Amino acid sequence: MANIDRKAEKFMASKRELREGAFILYFEKQFREDSLEEIYEVTAEAKGDDDNIRISEGSFKLALKVWEKRDELNSIIAKYSKKRSVDRIAKINIAILHLALYEAVYEEKVPVNVAISEAVVLAQKFAQDADIAFINGVLGAFSREHSDE
Repeated sequence: MANIDRKAEKFMASKRELREGAFILYFEKQFREDSLEEIYEVTAEAKGDDDNIRISEGSFKLALKVWEKRDELNSIIAKYSKKRSVDRIAKINIAILHLALYEAVYEEKVPVNVAISEAVVLAQKFAQDADIAFINGVLGAFSREHSDE
């Protein structure tokens, strides 16, 4: 049993690293005209031996998928964000919301509650305290409406 738990924990850690790498690439893309591929290549070149941020090819592929769906994801955010229009939401929050909603909507293996939980983990690490509640609120409203799907 303990062996199974360690395997699951290792899988979650690698999934979390993949997600965090995708978030970092996606967030940076919002500020740059460079393609995601160019941003990924620069990141890979700059990585040192002691670098604790792991941005893998899997992270790049996930970020690219999310970027391609950004207009659809913005429409979902607009529907569930009652206090802020999409263009008034901080880019860090947009990156977290896009990633979570992409996983919830397009990744069959990621349950909505896992996507929300992982978004909160990213928000706790990278966003401000007030933003955590906002992100959780938008994703919670989405989840309540899609809980039977």
